[in-house]
Amino acid sequence: MTEKLAISGGTPVLQRSDYKNWPIITDDDRRLINEVLDSGIMAGGTAPQVSALEKEWAEYTGAKHCLTTTSGTAALHMALAAVDVGPGDEVITSAFTFLASASCALHQNAIPVFVDIDARTYNMDPAKLEAAINERTKVIIPVHIQGLPADMDPIMEIARKHNLYLIEDACQAHGATYKGKKVGTIGDLGTFSLNNFKNLCGGEGGLYITDSEVYLNKGMLIRCFGDEIDEVSHRRQYNASILGYMYRNQELPAALTRAQLLHLDEYNEVRIANADYLSAELGKIPGVIPPYCPPECKHVYFMYNVRFDPQAAGVDCEPRRFRIAVEKALYKEGLLAGQWQTMPVPAQDIFQQKLGYGGSSYPWVVNEAKGIRYDYRVDDYPVAQDLCDTYTVLHGIHAPNGLELMGKFVEAFHKVFSNLGQALDHADDEIYPGPDGALYGAG
Repeated sequence: MTEKLAISGGTPVLQRSDYKNWPIITDDDRRLINEVLDSGIMAGGTAPQVSALEKEWAEYTGAKHCLTTTSGTAALHMALAAVDVGPGDEVITSAFTFLASASCALHQNAIPVFVDIDARTYNMDPAKLEAAINERTKVIIPVHIQGLPADMDPIMEIARKHNLYLIEDACQAHGATYKGKKVGTIGDLGTFSLNNFKNLCGGEGGLYITDSEVYLNKGMLIRCFGDEIDEVSHRRQYNASILGYMYRNQELPAALTRAQLLHLDEYNEVRIANADYLSAELGKIPGVIPPYCPPECKHVYFMYNVRFDPQAAGVDCEPRRFRIAVEKALYKEGLLAGQWQTMPVPAQDIFQQKLGYGGSSYPWVVNEAKGIRYDYRVDDYPVAQDLCDTYTVLHGIHAPNGLELMGKFVEAFHKVFSNLGQALDHADDEIYPGPDGALYGAG
């Protein structure tokens, strides 16, 4: 039966008021933040909240050591610096991720190299990894994308075979597990983000974990200007022994993170229940492809991706245009759908034009002077490109949103997919899908 879509002037299925925002603020958050205000201690690498968070996150993940940082990006950079990555070294990461998984290498004067993704998991494809390794390769950074662990066993096997460091980008995967082991604890170092969007929220911040005391001590130097600490007085000597940065976290974000950690598993279970419901229901609609989770993994659904297949939906339409039309129609039905990454990372201008320091093409020029060429041809990452053409994110699967809201999501999908002709008629409308910032605590 034909029904008038909201994009054609009909009544939308959802209202913005149907959504509850993230993060959830409880008495635990207020209690720990008040502890900071009452203490008068607002910052410091060994301040009470920072130190407590480091201990608690190490215990939660099973890592021996943890350092707080200003961001997940800072944690990634610290990890590369800790293993002495330098000019001309190559760092391999996934073609579908956030920029920081690759730009952290540039900040250490190294050169990012990309590997295409697996078509089902959207993580780095281990079968394509070894072909990217050469004598300049020093580090592999697998990304646990959107809360789903990468396939770590074959990646680890390749890293060990070639004597490479392995740094886990777990910035989107707090609490996810691979074969029962928390992500971030499988490689040499693990990194996490604490920004307001993440499953574990501190507003801003990051976490750096390792079992190595060497990388712990190196990370402490890198985090605080490279300054040595006097072994007797335990005071800074203001004598930088290595190149360091100001990557310390602060007490208020640490306190908020500690409070949120008390509820992380509970909130992750809500995401998983919502995702499982959506996948079961949306998978019944021809042309809708829910996300896949391998049986050995625990996916914590930082984001919930769906893909669209016009052929399966019985529509003669180019896949990218079909996704755009469906995305806009769902958005007008009140579903906060919209893309996250719009292109593979190597397709971004910084890599296509090699926009290095001061426009100098540095660090690429270090190796190009030796006759080595870096092209970043987008055609080399067809799976990542196909994903970017055909996926959207369904925002709002976080707690305290539950199955009532998910049911409305499914209703909106059925409405749109029962009236695809109308949706395609509006594919060129000036509509810009996505969430509003308030949904994730962003001003």
